[in-house]
Amino acid sequence: MPGSASSFNQELERAGRVADFFELGELMCRDAAARDESAGCHLRTEHQTSDGDPARDDARFAHVAVWRYAGPDRPPERLVEPLTFEAAPLATRSYR
Repeated sequence: MPGSASSFNQELERAGRVADFFELGELMCRDAAARDESAGCHLRTEHQTSDGDPARDDARFAHVAVWRYAGPDRPPERLVEPLTFEAAPLATRSYR
C-alpha cells in the first residue's frame, strides 16, 4: 500500500468503494430472490405468461421494500410498506 499512516491513502478509499458495490450487489440479489414474481425487467422464467410476458402478483407484491442494517455478522432486515393506488388502478401492460 502506498502512503503512510499520516497521509490520505487513495487506494484504501477505492477499496472501500469496491466493498460498497459488493454489498449493494448482495442486497440486490437478496431482494430479487425475495420477489417471487415477474415485474418489468425483473423476469423470472417460472413466473411468465404463455406468451413470455412477465406475470405479476400484485396481491403479494404491491409494496416498497428496503433493507436495514442489522449489525455485524447478521443478515440485513427487509422492511415492507404496502402501496395504495387511489388515482390510477394497477393494470397489466404489454412489453411488446
